[in-house]
Amino acid sequence: MASLVFVCWGNICRSPMAERVARRMADERGLDVDVSSVALSDEEIGNGIDPRAVRVLRGRGYDADGHRARQVTADVVRDADLVVVAEPFHLDRLRRLAPEAENLHLINDFNPALEPGTALIDPWYGDADGFHATLADIEAAMPGILDELERR
Repeated sequence: MASLVFVCWGNICRSPMAERVARRMADERGLDVDVSSVALSDEEIGNGIDPRAVRVLRGRGYDADGHRARQVTADVVRDADLVVVAEPFHLDRLRRLAPEAENLHLINDFNPALEPGTALIDPWYGDADGFHATLADIEAAMPGILDELERR
């Protein structure tokens, strides 16, 4: 079974949204993959998905139940086949945590509508429109992410 991990700052918005999208799209492809998400920060550990993200996910037919934020470890990075992060500075942090890791990628590097190196929108500071835009970028990037996972 392949392992796919998404990382954002708090693991309550972007990475659990990506996790939910990946699970559904992987199921639709018939892929045998373990999908999870983690935080760089310890600020939100144990918390569920942000209620605004839950509304947007459910509005698009995704499951938003059962999530509890957890923090990334070097073992999580090393053990995953593919680790996909929301922002470039997340890559830097993970490279310091697990310097040998060669499985790190930025989510929007897989989004054909955006320039490589583009950070995934952080909707935390805005209104519901930001969560919709974040979800749209995640959905656009996910086919490429799953293609990369299949290549591994």
